[in-house]
Amino acid sequence: MAHSSFSLQGVVKSMGLVFGDIGTSPIYALTAIFFLTPVTEESVMGILSLIIWTLTLLVTFEYTYLAMNLGKKGEGGTIVLKEILLPMLKSGNQIAFVSLIAIVGISLFIGDGVITPAISILSAVEGLLLIPGFEGTTQLTIMIIAAIIAIGLFMFQARGTERVAFAFGPIMVLWFICLAGFGIFSILSNTSILLAINPMFGFNYLSHHGLEGFLILSSVILCATGTEALYADMGHLGREPIIRAWYIVFIALVCNYLGQGAFLLSHPGTHNILFGMVFTYAQVIYIPFLLLSVAATVIASQAMISGLFSIVYQGITTRIMPLLRIEYTSPQLRSQIYIDIMNWLLLFAVLAVIMIFQSSNNLTMAYGLAVSGDMAITGFLITWILFARGNIVKTVMAGSLFCINIIFLLSNVHKIPQGGFWSLLIAFVPFCIIMIYVSGQKKLATALSPIPLDDFLVKFNEIYPKVNRISGTALFFARDFRKLPQYVSRIMFTNNIVYDDNIVISIIRTEQPFGVTWGVTREITRGFSIFEIYLGYMEIVDIGSILKEAEIEEKTIFYGMEDIITAHVVWRIFAAIKRLSPSVVQFYKLPSDKIHGVVTRVEM
Repeated sequence: MAHSSFSLQGVVKSMGLVFGDIGTSPIYALTAIFFLTPVTEESVMGILSLIIWTLTLLVTFEYTYLAMNLGKKGEGGTIVLKEILLPMLKSGNQIAFVSLIAIVGISLFIGDGVITPAISILSAVEGLLLIPGFEGTTQLTIMIIAAIIAIGLFMFQARGTERVAFAFGPIMVLWFICLAGFGIFSILSNTSILLAINPMFGFNYLSHHGLEGFLILSSVILCATGTEALYADMGHLGREPIIRAWYIVFIALVCNYLGQGAFLLSHPGTHNILFGMVFTYAQVIYIPFLLLSVAATVIASQAMISGLFSIVYQGITTRIMPLLRIEYTSPQLRSQIYIDIMNWLLLFAVLAVIMIFQSSNNLTMAYGLAVSGDMAITGFLITWILFARGNIVKTVMAGSLFCINIIFLLSNVHKIPQGGFWSLLIAFVPFCIIMIYVSGQKKLATALSPIPLDDFLVKFNEIYPKVNRISGTALFFARDFRKLPQYVSRIMFTNNIVYDDNIVISIIRTEQPFGVTWGVTREITRGFSIFEIYLGYMEIVDIGSILKEAEIEEKTIFYGMEDIITAHVVWRIFAAIKRLSPSVVQFYKLPSDKIHGVVTRVEM
């Protein structure tokens, strides 16, 4: 009984945290499609069939069946797929290529993350126009209301996704009940709409409409927006609750899309199909439904925001993104995080997108390109992983789904001049930051030329007995104790600062997503020891508590800082990123009263 209760709680939480984005697609997906194409029985049946099978193939099979079975211990996202694939590759060119497309995927996800809150909230607020007396509401007023809602949502983030999920879960349960209920009620007026489940209607539509049918796929993909966030959010709640919730969500979405189709056939002039359907069938509860839809779109935005936090954190821990200050918002659940700077930058970008596009119809012309690009990269990585593992059946399935991803991506290319370039432009910013950071770190490592441990020990053994040592223990941080950073030798050999006990702390990220292990302090030579901490690449950990548990009582903590001197514009950007990023000791929140930074000047 306890297990059932836990499962139900997990399902409700996942609806609040994960399914907001894909769950609010019915507000604008069909409306966007039939804004571009005339309403006929053939087009309605064909497009409904395409939507149902897009949800079935891409979300159910590609993500909940294939992708979510590839990760370990409940983590997900593009970076995780990259980390799974890289150890299987032998060629340096393959490793570089996979790393590059993973970075492109992350960047597209961030671009998508800016447009999702804007289109979701705008489309819901536009439902005001159907309320008697509000028909004349100006677009500026709608934009202001949407902006206020967005600001409120982003201000709420610091409370933590666990609390958000607890508050939002029941609202989304009610939302999906309403979607299914109104859908079924509408289906009863025209039960023949159920035939749209047959995939032949979709095939026939595409084959008879040529280029027009192909281009309409760029709007059909709107029904699957939020799928990548769904996958990236696995680390917040785990795989099982999300998959169980998806079965419920899938049925609710299919019922609602079919209901919208049935309504559209009898009301072909409807501009906003979902709101028009609810207003026609249940005018008395229209305003409560509108308020519920606004709440649901806020939750849709939340799903994308928490997914972005997950992706950025994975980027930090796998060292492709600069360190950022991270707040851990739940003592019970790992990966419950809040990233302050990302939160406010995202809010600024969302408000800018609302101002630029002004209406949800305009935004649909920009929406879908980043989504389909990110999904295609995910499909490609899944296929490669399954091929490398020798799973032929799943490889064929994943390869087929990847081909579908490519078709959707190509259908979205025509959106670039119509507004799609904005999502690419937004994605280009994190892409440049990541590429500059990764390249800069490599160049910096070469310039700093770490000292081999054997060479270091020769000098240390000479100086240790001779200098006036300081009582107590000093800690030094090094990525790899076999190659010590220059600042360690400068402190000891140049400045003659040597403690009785000198311990190098080496934090090593493993290929597994989770797990924390450390060994006993190994004394390499008298007065000099190594302490290794092994962390899963997604692990959130308190280094200070580990040191206490290992009974290491430090007096001083030293760490290295770089003062980068350069005239090159790219390396100036890299230097600025390094200055704005917290140091490793700040990132792991070590006691500030014991920390001493040692600056090394580097010319790049």
